[in-house]
Amino acid sequence: QVQLVESGGGLVQAGGSLRLSCVASGTIFGINAMGWYRQAPGKQRELVAVITSSGSTNYADSVKGRFTISRDNAKNTVYLQMNSLKPEDTSVYYCNAALKTSVWRASQDYWGQGTQVTVSP
Repeated sequence: QVQLVESGGGLVQAGGSLRLSCVASGTIFGINAMGWYRQAPGKQRELVAVITSSGSTNYADSVKGRFTISRDNAKNTVYLQMNSLKPEDTSVYYCNAALKTSVWRASQDYWGQGTQVTVSP
């Protein structure tokens, strides 16, 4: 079994910073892309940022220049540094990993349970 566990969410004032972490554990053969998504009440889940195993990154336009995604492959961990936070960044943030549990299995998507980020005006 595979588990993704997020941490680092919380309440912060506008202009502040938070750092999210997500650790993947369990039977893992290899991890391809890891990313962060968010979902606000009444809205669809959206991509925030993604990073490949080689370190290539992609960001939603709304967070470019403010958020930075990084990963530690040795620790199966992905981070999201969020600076200059705005009230519209308020959402539940979900970690995602595309990974293989064995050499014979295709890559599958796994999700964390989500962590709440609330930005007050």
